[in-house]
Amino acid sequence: MREAGRIVAESHRLIAEAIEPGITTGDLDRIADQYIRSQGAVPSFKGYNGFPASICASVNEQLVHGFPGKRKLIEGDIVTLDIGAEYRGYHGDSAWTYGVGSISEEAQRLLDVTEGSLYAGLALVKPDVRLFTISHAIQQYIEEAGFSVVREYVGHGIGAKLHEEPQIPNYGIADRGPRLKPGMVLAIEPMVNVGKRHVRTLEDNWTVVTVDGSLCAHFEHTVAVTPDGMEIFTKLNA
Repeated sequence: MREAGRIVAESHRLIAEAIEPGITTGDLDRIADQYIRSQGAVPSFKGYNGFPASICASVNEQLVHGFPGKRKLIEGDIVTLDIGAEYRGYHGDSAWTYGVGSISEEAQRLLDVTEGSLYAGLALVKPDVRLFTISHAIQQYIEEAGFSVVREYVGHGIGAKLHEEPQIPNYGIADRGPRLKPGMVLAIEPMVNVGKRHVRTLEDNWTVVTVDGSLCAHFEHTVAVTPDGMEIFTKLNA
């Protein structure tokens, strides 16, 4: 799983270097697909429940599960790229929201808060901590910043399957839920809206957007619970 995570992290690095006004989301999908396969892995999302691409690419008001394609990114956009890789039967999963060129102060603050909420949750990952303590920390960080927590989509366990138990909401009451144990691997992924928390799914039955059209962001790491804390599998060491 460390290797699967490394492949995902390196895919993000390659894509981040390529993001600029004029590039298409389909171009980014091809970059990730080619790199993942060059490492002896396969894209986790390709064909998953019929999903047609190797990554999810969601722009501006699109929260998750956007289809990569001919859409050209423009200056000021934000784009969330969710990438999964399966290596020797095990998965890594990470999402990140990127700015395209110069972005608005509001958009930058959204990215900063969403990433900050992820690390606020990760800081609590260690044996014997109850799961919803992490959820509560994420919610508190986001709402104190004046943004909204999406409730329809959650993080998850990950391993031989892309999505495993337990489900990890980004809101909750501290000191509740199952206790973490060494060896558990989790995909923790706050999803945040500038406006109200409500989302809906488009007619393609995949792309999820904010109901009020506000900007949204999504950050995710795959992490393992270790005897003395946690290890992030989807973070580049360099």
